[in-house]
Amino acid sequence: MIDENLKAAYDNFYNNNDMAWRMLGAKYKAKNIVDVCKNIKPEKVLEVGAGDGSILHFLDEWNFSPELYALEIAQSGVDRIKQRNLSKLKDARTFDGYKIPYADDSFDLIILAHVLEHVEHERILIRELKRVAKYIVVEVPKDYRFGVDKRVKHFLDYGHINMYTPTSLRFLLQSEGLEILEDKVSMTAPETVKFNEFINRKMPKSIVKNLKIELEYHLKKTMGNFLGLKKKEQFANAYTVLTKKSDQNLQIF
Repeated sequence: MIDENLKAAYDNFYNNNDMAWRMLGAKYKAKNIVDVCKNIKPEKVLEVGAGDGSILHFLDEWNFSPELYALEIAQSGVDRIKQRNLSKLKDARTFDGYKIPYADDSFDLIILAHVLEHVEHERILIRELKRVAKYIVVEVPKDYRFGVDKRVKHFLDYGHINMYTPTSLRFLLQSEGLEILEDKVSMTAPETVKFNEFINRKMPKSIVKNLKIELEYHLKKTMGNFLGLKKKEQFANAYTVLTKKSDQNLQIF
């Protein structure tokens, strides 16, 4: 079960944090989910760790699935989800962070977007997700960089206790008996960088700063396309992967 202090922290987050910022990030997270799920047509979709429903807002608007469900540890998050009055939302409720309150094989797809980096017992949660859904889509930030150990406080302030690369996440998922179907690396969009710089951080706007943000994004994207997957993964800020239950039964000792 999740620590009560952590649960209280997330309750405060959804009561106080800026909605415009969350919605901007959610738009791109939702797009990544839609992109990797392009070859499946899920009828029932559950988002685990759904926050305030920002991602579900876009999935509902884009008719991603006829039935949407949400689980979240914070009651304030669940309240926000319900306040959205999403047309395809069938249920939203709190849970303890690990035990999914639904029967085996209840869903076609589970979404776990920017959650796994916060989870103390990640394998326990993954096994529970496998129990209730055929497909699982996971997105994590690509926090890992050289020297990340020098920035421990920075990441802990965001609640990030796990670090992933595309390679390490694939290993984790495959070692839990999940087959990789589709994946995608993505960089933070210029409009998101600008919002963070000029709105969140309140830095002065300038034509030069705008151009620098745009040029850096397009330069990295061009270099990644030219130099291949390894370079794309190096430049990425997030990694999204669609998995399904594998026929291979792996045992961890």
